[in-house]
Amino acid sequence: MTARGDFVARFGGVFEHSPFIAERAYDEGLVIVPLSAKRLHDALCLIFRRATVEERLGVLRAHPDLAGRLAIAGELTEDSRKEQAGAGLDRLSPAEHARFTELNAAYVEKFGFPFIIAVKGLNKEDILAAFEKRVGNSRDEEFTTATAQVERIALLRLTTMFPET
Repeated sequence: MTARGDFVARFGGVFEHSPFIAERAYDEGLVIVPLSAKRLHDALCLIFRRATVEERLGVLRAHPDLAGRLAIAGELTEDSRKEQAGAGLDRLSPAEHARFTELNAAYVEKFGFPFIIAVKGLNKEDILAAFEKRVGNSRDEEFTTATAQVERIALLRLTTMFPET
C-alpha cells in the first residue's frame, strides 16, 4: 500500500464513512509529521470546512441514529458502537428506546440528517435533554451545531489514537 493508502486506511473513518477528508488532507500536503491529534484534527477540519455544503451534509448523513436500527442490528462502526455504549445507549429501557426512536424520526424529518452529538462524558439523560432541545432549532442552527459536533467527535477519536497529545 502507498503512504497515501496507509494514511487513508488509518484516518479515513475519523469523519464517519467519509474518507475523502483524509484523502484531500493528504493530497494537499496538510499532514505534518510527526502526527499528533491536534495537528491532524486541524488539517482534517480545514478540509471538512472547505467541503461543499452537499459534501458536509453527506458527512452528517453518514452518522448513525443514536440508539437506532444499526445499533440494534449490531451494524455500527466500532467507534460509534463504543461511543454509544459508553453513554449507556446500549442499555435503554423500552420506554427510553421508544423516546429515542420518536425523536430520531422527528429530527431526521425536520433536518434531513441524524441527530449528532459527541457522547463522550454524557449519559443517556444528558443526550435526551440535548436531543429534545435541539429538535426545536432552525435548520441553519442545527446544521452549524451538527457540524461542530462532528468535528468534536473527530477530535475525540484522534485523541484516542494519539493519547500522548
